Amino acid sequence: MSMEIPIFFSTDDNYIPYLDVAVRSLIANASKQFNYRIIILNTGLEADNIAAVKMNERDGFAIDFVDISENVETIKAHFKNIYHFSVVTYYRLFIASLFPQYDKIIYLDCDLVVLGDISELYNTELGDNISAAVPDQYVCNTREFRLYAEKAVGVDPDTYFNAGVLVISLEQFRKNNIEEKFIKLITEYNFDLLDPDQAYLNYLCFGKTLILPNGWNKAPTGFACQGIKNIVHYNLYKKPWQYDDVADGEYFWKYAARSPFYKLILGRKANFGEKDKAAGHAMAKEILLHANRIVASDYTFVGKLGARG
Repeated sequence: MSMEIPIFFSTDDNYIPYLDVAVRSLIANASKQFNYRIIILNTGLEADNIAAVKMNERDGFAIDFVDISENVETIKAHFKNIYHFSVVTYYRLFIASLFPQYDKIIYLDCDLVVLGDISELYNTELGDNISAAVPDQYVCNTREFRLYAEKAVGVDPDTYFNAGVLVISLEQFRKNNIEEKFIKLITEYNFDLLDPDQAYLNYLCFGKTLILPNGWNKAPTGFACQGIKNIVHYNLYKKPWQYDDVADGEYFWKYAARSPFYKLILGRKANFGEKDKAAGHAMAKEILLHANRIVASDYTFVGKLGARG
């Protein structure tokens, strides 16, 4: 019997089309030596959207939708829907307690395409680390974000990881009480942050995250790719379904063309006009200013709790 590899996503109805593209790319390139269970966390989705994504099911690839509304009910008021981030981004912090049957999982954001064999990522040896991840290429290469990581979150900006592609040892996650610590931090402090759950994960998993080459979470930029380009992650505000000039956008469209949501995605792109693009550029500038404001404040991880290293 083949080993089962559990892979988690989180979504709402708005992001279902891009989730479908991500799932299609993952299945197309995954080794057939293993079985995969794709688990999609949500707090309610339209039945037609669920049915469309489940069309990807085939031998070796099961897809489950898990509604976690009740599990986040008491804490969701603290979740901030900021910039291009949705509150669904927080759901990954509850996987360890919701799925006690798993000791190790992969977590993926919806705004990416998988070009390599996802089983190779899963088979990363974690040792006693909580997670394995790629340093955030924007944080590493942007002065304002480097200061935010160091002065506000209290983490080395060169190892500040992007939480959109994670291998997580749920065993170590539980052992280190990460979920409980997160709930305590967000309910007692709820710091002003640029990257809501990512900052918490970086703070709480500091020193226990294995750093991976950025080929496993390649930002669509001119930064050099380390190793094979296995995953392209369209993080930050410029998405290929909105802008024409997104690096590596052709990979997204390759798999989008096979999706039942293709016409919807094309329609959304056609309706994303100059005002929307101008708003996106303005948001990018505001994020940098926001980073400066947070760094200048003493109500941060560093100001209230101290740096991690």
